Amino acid sequence: MVKICCVGAGYVGGPTMAVIALKCPSIEVVVVDISVNRIAAWNSDQLPIYEPGLDDAVKQCRGKNLFFSTDIEKHVSEADIIFVSVNTPTKTRGLGAGKAADLTYWESAARMIADVSKSDKIVVEKSTVPVKTAEAIEKILTHNSKGINYQILSNPEFLAEGTAMQDLIMPDRVLIGGRETPEGRKAVQALKDVYAHWVPEDRILTTNLWSAELSKLAANAFLAQRISSINAISALCEATGANVSEVAYAVGKDSRIGPKFLNASVGFGGSCFQKDILNLVYISECNGLSVVANYWNQVIQINDYQKNRFVNRVVSSMFNTVSGKKIAVLGFAFKKDTGDTRETPAIDVCKGLLRDKATISIYDPQVTEDQIQRDLATNKFDWDHPVHLQPMSPTAVKQVSIAWDAYEAAKGAHGVCILTEWDEFKELDYRRIYDDMQKPAFVFDGRNVVDPEKLRAIGFIVYAIGKPLDSWLKDLPAVA
Repeated sequence: MVKICCVGAGYVGGPTMAVIALKCPSIEVVVVDISVNRIAAWNSDQLPIYEPGLDDAVKQCRGKNLFFSTDIEKHVSEADIIFVSVNTPTKTRGLGAGKAADLTYWESAARMIADVSKSDKIVVEKSTVPVKTAEAIEKILTHNSKGINYQILSNPEFLAEGTAMQDLIMPDRVLIGGRETPEGRKAVQALKDVYAHWVPEDRILTTNLWSAELSKLAANAFLAQRISSINAISALCEATGANVSEVAYAVGKDSRIGPKFLNASVGFGGSCFQKDILNLVYISECNGLSVVANYWNQVIQINDYQKNRFVNRVVSSMFNTVSGKKIAVLGFAFKKDTGDTRETPAIDVCKGLLRDKATISIYDPQVTEDQIQRDLATNKFDWDHPVHLQPMSPTAVKQVSIAWDAYEAAKGAHGVCILTEWDEFKELDYRRIYDDMQKPAFVFDGRNVVDPEKLRAIGFIVYAIGKPLDSWLKDLPAVA
């Protein structure tokens, strides 16, 4: 029986191993983590992450060929294939701060594997890592090898939150990078055999190590670039009276471009896009490619510009001050169908409004009050480091309250900001919301989920990203 161990029970490790266990009943899969609470959650009825379909997969396999444990050393030493899915946050201090990936957790995982291994191992990079990480890991393992052979493979994940299970069960491609040596090819084949249980062979791509590592960063950079491209056009649409949805539709009809990732919004979020582009920027700089670095950095600049532009629209629309005014924020997650708030644009928008002394009432169907308060009190990039390294109990931001539903959030508010495209926000009774708000009542739609004309007919003053401006907004500055 092949034994697989995955170090790290987070957003990537948990779902990936659940699907391997589901599709490969003959393989024993153990997910290990140093966090006792996280492993306890994986062994309970309330899993630590929300992902459609994950619950069923875990319940089907847990206790049969899928296990969650804190006994890291035992399971690592017994495994044939070890997936390493630990965090690679952006460094907050020292060389490369604000750009480079922090490989502290990766290095300690590699040293632990070297310490406890008694037989040959295939070590698989599952976390997003900078190009050439495999080389560093290889050095740590071989210098501590005690005669044991290690093969390092890169097998980046291409999951989108909200559809992670679907992405794992029917992937566009599975990418495996390995050394171009007989031992390397043998290791690649071993991992290929695991995926071949359910993935068609023509979708399993094999490359050299560096190509696999770089492909992950490049894929995320290209996706983020599309969002920043349409967001840049959205600003131009507002200035000229064009409609960004019509422009995006026309552009997306070109088969060379296609329609995906062309929805203008308040900005992209999530744990990967910004982190991976910063990583790409840093690697480019380290290799003396400053023009390349500046090019990719612009993708993030546009994203920050879009969030600032949104806050400025809110403030300038309301007689240039939101001080003491209640603003309802609908949606805090970085996108619908996930409770994940990592790098969500809502954080920067809320912080911008709070700087102008607004009072904010937030409603999100999946995000907890504790998470929202933590996000608003945490410094940039700190969210990605372990909780014990973050401020113990972040001081609750006084001007922020959490509401049970959208109607409660909007009661008595001057304005409503829609920051996540949850389906329920399309179905709200906006007449009821309007009646309970201060007048003039504003809606700032950061996700283009509402029909601006219908809301204007009710009496709202509406700002929708990239859409023709309400006459109220026409003469106001777009950027302060």
